[in-house]
Amino acid sequence: MKKQTLALACVVAGIAAGCGGGSGTSTSSQSPSFAATVGSADVTGTRWQSVKYGGGGYVPGLIYHPTSPNVVYARTDIGGVYRWNATTSSWVAITDGLGVKEGFYMGSETLALDPNDDKRVYMSTGLYDWSGQNGRLYISTDRGDTWTHVDLPFRTGANDPGRAIGERLMVDPNKSSVLYYATRTSGLWKSADYGQTWNQVTSLTSFQYPGDQIGSLPGRTSGGIEGVLFDTSTTGSGTATQTIYVSVGPDYGAAAGLSASLYKSTDGGATWTGVTTPETGFHIPHMVRAKDGMIYVAFTKDIGPGAGGPCRLYKFDGTNWTLLKSYEPGQWTNWGIGGLSVSGSGPTTRIALGISNTWGNWAGLPIVQLSDDAGLTWREIATQMPHSPDVGFSGWIDDVEIDPSNPDHITHVTGGGLWETKNASSPTPSWNEVNNGIEENATLTLMTPPKGANYTLLNASGDIGVHVQTDLLKKTTREPQGKFANGVGIDTAWSNPAYIAAIGVPGYVQNGVHGIYSTDSGVTWTNFASEHPDAATNAAGGSEASIAVTAPGKAVWAPSNSRPAYTTDNGATWTYTNLPALPGVGIGRGYRVVADRKNPNKVYAFNSGGAWWNQWADTSHFWYSTDGGHTFTESTTFVGAGARVASYGSSSIAVNPNAEGDIWVADGYNVLHSTDSGVTWTNLNVTTQDWGNNPTWMTPEVPGASSIALGKAPFGATYSSSVYIVGIVNGAWGVHRSDDGGKTWRRINDDKHQYAGIGNLAADQVVFGRVYASGNGRGVVFSY
Repeated sequence: MKKQTLALACVVAGIAAGCGGGSGTSTSSQSPSFAATVGSADVTGTRWQSVKYGGGGYVPGLIYHPTSPNVVYARTDIGGVYRWNATTSSWVAITDGLGVKEGFYMGSETLALDPNDDKRVYMSTGLYDWSGQNGRLYISTDRGDTWTHVDLPFRTGANDPGRAIGERLMVDPNKSSVLYYATRTSGLWKSADYGQTWNQVTSLTSFQYPGDQIGSLPGRTSGGIEGVLFDTSTTGSGTATQTIYVSVGPDYGAAAGLSASLYKSTDGGATWTGVTTPETGFHIPHMVRAKDGMIYVAFTKDIGPGAGGPCRLYKFDGTNWTLLKSYEPGQWTNWGIGGLSVSGSGPTTRIALGISNTWGNWAGLPIVQLSDDAGLTWREIATQMPHSPDVGFSGWIDDVEIDPSNPDHITHVTGGGLWETKNASSPTPSWNEVNNGIEENATLTLMTPPKGANYTLLNASGDIGVHVQTDLLKKTTREPQGKFANGVGIDTAWSNPAYIAAIGVPGYVQNGVHGIYSTDSGVTWTNFASEHPDAATNAAGGSEASIAVTAPGKAVWAPSNSRPAYTTDNGATWTYTNLPALPGVGIGRGYRVVADRKNPNKVYAFNSGGAWWNQWADTSHFWYSTDGGHTFTESTTFVGAGARVASYGSSSIAVNPNAEGDIWVADGYNVLHSTDSGVTWTNLNVTTQDWGNNPTWMTPEVPGASSIALGKAPFGATYSSSVYIVGIVNGAWGVHRSDDGGKTWRRINDDKHQYAGIGNLAADQVVFGRVYASGNGRGVVFSY
């Protein structure tokens, strides 16, 4: 189940400047190459590639070009937009060039293609309607290879409820310069100049929710004007289409005084007339037009994603409504209509219907319903049909699309990616995941093992739990299925990397499990016999947590907002350390704990202090232990060396696995280094902050140093590890590497690989130059 926890995990992880890291003061356009927003770039960096997971997050919309085969895009709610590459049968990320200040724009609320120019793409972005920030429209004339953008005069909600409604943005097929946008809280808007400027269509309504009221709406958003449909079979005439339908959500309609669920204009939007519909008080997630002019409209009670019913499908000939399909809530079922697509015309019109909020795979369960006779009869083509792999294909079927160039090719979305069949006419259609290239995950912790381990990378992420990567270019199979909804922390025993411990938020299979371990490198997993006393209380919504393994069966666990506790008996007992409790409420706090890799008796604990805006924030603290993490002593020199107060997600700690007592901290501002187990510290003074429009008593808009990791050094290096940081060095933000202990630095990513901000780092202990990094909702990438 890929719900809003994915984006929440992204937010609490503090990825780079945060998932909502937009400045709110951007200019009206941007250079086509997504120029770096901080400083100048050294573009002589290494190459970057995704670590393979495959899907992992919600894809609310799939958009085909109506006439050009294989021109298709997938938009995600927090992880950018992808374009299909038919040659390689894979998806290509086309938003990796978004800069660190553009994290708020990494999710797409709606996407539109020009029916008369298959290279022109419009991508509306902006994560949350309630955030106070307006959305952006990115415009490309080369299928997303390069972009410009304009700031929209209204808010958007790519990760808000109802994010599969639409597409909200539509291009007039007869006059490509004309676009309409059905907004959530600001009515219907129109552009007559290819999206450069926008005006509200006040002939329909001038109502806009006041900004200070949006946050108090159910779900902190509205269905709003939900869709636009041009009633025409012509294209490219040069004259704007005159007959247009727009659908209206019940919440916005009531607030705006719009009494109908559907409105029609026959004069290009100058005037509008309400259309009597057979259902009222329902959302209209999709309405589509067949080639013969018949309009098919889905009505569903809930807003989604995974909307519940009751629900109805009708066809509408402009005067009469005919009911084709309906579902009523039952004792154990509550299904809604999500996706809707049509192909052909007349009595042989093919209709594909996605039934949402349907979980499982059992006889009688509707997932994708298909009709080949314009809705007279139906058959199920997904439930209990061959699937490869045979997991995760039900639930949020909020969009389904029939390929315009091949009606036997049908694709539907889920909370974890995309599924397709290419033999929909078969009595038993076969389905395959089509997620190759889509990597949409909110990564919370990355960890690399020592040389000799039979795996390469450990990952703890929102929604997909934890997993052990053995091949970077193949989907991992070493996962504790169902134990965690969100993976939060993970670590390995350096003396025996077959032992792994992980912590997280309980999953749907084993509720109440917050801590697990493996003794066979992640092949099998066992629940800790008992758990940290505060694990259950402070797990929900708290990603400010970590675990440090000192030896097999021995660990120190620091849940969010809690005093760390240790075990020496594989979790049979847990004992509080002497570290002080974290004061205050209303802020995510946590200790970052890490074990020395040369001396397992040494354990380090870093408390970044909180955040500037919270009354319980204090100074940064660094603590060290010499008895396996049982008792700790605070460093008295840490703050004096320049350590600053920062949020948990904007700070990081790493140890040099090749030297005892060699510790590095990125505190959000600076890089600090200790070679005596944290007793004394040196501030490298190599990073700077970008304050943007924030006053210096707040927090920087872009941290100077937010994540740090140590990995294999090059041959002949003067320092035993390469040091990697995310931050601003010599005026340029990015991933920087030092091979001489922090004396000199080189930026190793370029402007095309910014991922709207980079969060967690982990460096490879076997391959020099390889560092793993989490993009902003964009999974994990690595340098090579």
